[in-house]
Amino acid sequence: MGILDALLSRVRLPAPKAPPYSADEWEAAPWPERIRMACLAWALDGYGSPLAIYALYGVKVLFYVAAWVGFCSLNGSGGDGWSVLLEGDAFKKAILWSMVFEVLGLGCGSGPLTGRYMPPVAAPLHFLRPGTIKLPLIQRLPLLGGHRRTWLDAGLYLALLLAALRALMAPAVTPELVGPCVVLLVVLGLSDKTIFLAARAEHYGALLVCFLFADDWIAGAMVVQIAIWMWAAVSKLNRHFPSVVCVMTSNSPVLRWAGIRKAMYRDFPNDLRPSRLALWMAHGGTAVEFTFPLLLVMGDGGMLTVVGLVTMVVFHTYITSNFPMAVPIEWNVMVVFGGLFLFGLHPEVGPLSVGSPVLAVFLIVSAVIVPLVGNLRPSAVSFLMAMRYYAGNWAWSVWLFRGDAADKLDQHIPKAGAHPEKQLARFYGPDTIVGLMSKVAAFRAMHLHGRALSLLLPKAVDDIDAYAYAEGEIIAGMVLGYNFGEGHLHDHRLLAAVQDACGFESGELRHICVEGQPLFKPRLHWQIRDAKDGLLREGDIEVDDLIDRQPWPEAQTATGS
Repeated sequence: MGILDALLSRVRLPAPKAPPYSADEWEAAPWPERIRMACLAWALDGYGSPLAIYALYGVKVLFYVAAWVGFCSLNGSGGDGWSVLLEGDAFKKAILWSMVFEVLGLGCGSGPLTGRYMPPVAAPLHFLRPGTIKLPLIQRLPLLGGHRRTWLDAGLYLALLLAALRALMAPAVTPELVGPCVVLLVVLGLSDKTIFLAARAEHYGALLVCFLFADDWIAGAMVVQIAIWMWAAVSKLNRHFPSVVCVMTSNSPVLRWAGIRKAMYRDFPNDLRPSRLALWMAHGGTAVEFTFPLLLVMGDGGMLTVVGLVTMVVFHTYITSNFPMAVPIEWNVMVVFGGLFLFGLHPEVGPLSVGSPVLAVFLIVSAVIVPLVGNLRPSAVSFLMAMRYYAGNWAWSVWLFRGDAADKLDQHIPKAGAHPEKQLARFYGPDTIVGLMSKVAAFRAMHLHGRALSLLLPKAVDDIDAYAYAEGEIIAGMVLGYNFGEGHLHDHRLLAAVQDACGFESGELRHICVEGQPLFKPRLHWQIRDAKDGLLREGDIEVDDLIDRQPWPEAQTATGS
């Protein structure tokens, strides 16, 4: 480690934009004032990342595309030049490579925009290391259960990578090559749902199943693609999404003008609720996301198809240009390519032309029933599997460590990366560290569901200033090696695994978890736990009660026992 530290001491990361408060001012302020300060800073400057950081993500996208082109060059079809990129095997390899890219931690949830500075990618360092924490689907499942990763678990992860690489290197992607990838992904889902979700099983995994059906895979892939867009649009039929527009615009590397960012809010700096402009942008974006998939379904390669494809490209380009905090950049690139390939090159195939009864049943379950259940009962299904992408309506958690109790995570849990504060300390001074970490709390508070935090903190602890605040996303990133806005990865199940490893005393660790809002039900369910003593309180918050609140604490209470 001495050599590594010496090398890291020579590394210089570009400095982010400093917030309008110092570390001393932050520490001296009471909690409500801290949140207000951080939210105002976010509204004007977002996370504050320098443009050089965004450039690094651009380089990563180029590598992602270049590697795919390299794999496609191994095709045995005899196609000339760039034409091989338009073949069916090219699409299949795009999906396989995207899954590998994500499960290696190179895609979503990577780099500085997700609190990963050194190492910028942690997933393979974690998933290949026996003894690390995992989240099996069934805790007591023989061989695959338990909270600690075994050599078998690590071997299954490695086997998935090798099986996918074998298919990528082959001249043609056949069902015989795809089958082992599907089986290993399912088994890994039983062993560790973190890896299953990281592989984007709802998208890439579902398409791999389609590839097993040689005559129907294009039609099946169309169903998956349409489901992704339509359910994502359905998930935005709530009162959360306008806040997402505000938060995303304030963090955009493209829309950097203060006037535009202030226009997202009713009355900056006094009122940070979404403005009428933000509301119209949210509703307009939702309408667009409903419209272009319908155009693609109805089109037959003519004008409807052209309009649908152009709208789709513009839609995803706008999302990508805003660099959402989970940085699903490569995923958006893949979705655009998928739309162009499936509906642009194969308009003669309709999504309803699936002939295999087995594939039809799979698609009904994966593309209809699972997302429907996930929208109606979000506690039962991951927001990824429910295709509720970036709607501002996710499960989330906050971890409160009394004093220096968080040190137990370092003492008892093997992990690939330290807390972001310790990673940042290699590169920046206290003011920059506090500025960046305070923005993490602001990010949560600025969303509609995050406004529940000021109602729940007094129920969880008597004195918030006696506790160290940590986002569940940060904890999952450290303990599980992966995070992507999935609150179920850091809910009571991860709390139980952490408690089993660390043995916190009563009051040392309090956990607040808020579930996403079910479709047609105007409330959020919350629970407060002590790591040792278990469930302390739970109840519901009416979404309407959050609409008129500011992101910072105010004098109201949540209902519940």
